[in-house]
Amino acid sequence: MDHRNIDLDQIIKNAIQVMEDSKYQIYEICESARKELVSLEQELNQVLQETIQTIDKVDKLEMEYRLARIRLTEVSRDFVRYKEEDIKAAYEKATQLQLELMVYREKETYLKARRDDLQKRVRNVETSVERAETIGSQINVVLEYLSGDLHQVTRIIESAKNRQLIGLKIILAQEEERKRIAREIHDGPAQSLANLVLRTEIAERMLIKQEIQMVQHELVDLKTQVRLGLEEIRKIIFNLRPMALDDLGLVPTLRKYVQDFEEKTRIHTVFETIGKEIRLPSAMEAGIYRLVQEAFTNAMKHSGASYVSLELTYQSQMVKISIQDNGNGFELDLVEARAKHSPHFGLIGMRERVELMEGRMDIESAKDQGTRITIHIPIGVDPRKG
Repeated sequence: MDHRNIDLDQIIKNAIQVMEDSKYQIYEICESARKELVSLEQELNQVLQETIQTIDKVDKLEMEYRLARIRLTEVSRDFVRYKEEDIKAAYEKATQLQLELMVYREKETYLKARRDDLQKRVRNVETSVERAETIGSQINVVLEYLSGDLHQVTRIIESAKNRQLIGLKIILAQEEERKRIAREIHDGPAQSLANLVLRTEIAERMLIKQEIQMVQHELVDLKTQVRLGLEEIRKIIFNLRPMALDDLGLVPTLRKYVQDFEEKTRIHTVFETIGKEIRLPSAMEAGIYRLVQEAFTNAMKHSGASYVSLELTYQSQMVKISIQDNGNGFELDLVEARAKHSPHFGLIGMRERVELMEGRMDIESAKDQGTRITIHIPIGVDPRKG
């Protein structure tokens, strides 16, 4: 090994150390921002509730003040029917309501300004968290490469070939998936567990006070929450890798996914298979499942479709996947232009996944004409190889 390689290896080792240190600093920044975000959201919720109550109070006071002024005019005009004490009482009430209305209007103005400020701060902190997560993901991607074979890193630096770039995209996709899973756990099971801890503490206090009937109601609610939390965790596990893929195969797993998709989105779905089903390599079945999942997700998020169909055809040397929707459609040229600025655009990720399985993907779409995606994948190619 010449001196240049030794120097390069040392530089890379130093870079790895710096990045490892930076990664944990970014993590701490991100966690601090998340805590601030939780605190701001709690304060914002309180301000929103108080603002609603204050607006209601202002509306009520305005109505009462109008009635008080009408009453004051009425008693002031009719000296025969009303005494001086009645006029004085009507005047004092109108004055009191006027002052109270002024106070609450000031409070309403303050709360609205406070609400707008908090909403702006929440958006800024959310942006900071997202940026920190993105930087953390990018550092993880680079570390994944730098921590490997240093000779291979040298070759990558010297010549960035197509497959190596695809490999980098795969790692980036893995990081995006990890970030998505972390968010799902944070927003779902983690929140549920935190709530369960709080509810158990409440139930514990009730037991001390011998409030048995209330404890029973609380335990029923707790049991329901535990079941919901368990269901959320199972969904996350299923999305990581559907166990049915290994146990039952691709077709039954896709059938279940399509049924669940229809129940969840209320989009009418149809799934048909053509030819004799055969078991494919595990990685290939997982890859096809992800392609279908991505296509259906795109149809739900972007197309405005009310109908999606999936057709899976088994041929002697090929598997053909066809996904069609009746949504808005799009101009292919615009999608390709957008892809240059948005590397995470769904169809581009699908195309790269198909290329890894040495397949081909064709897209037919036009504005207001729906979209049809046709994928051909050769049988006998293991996506883990090459």
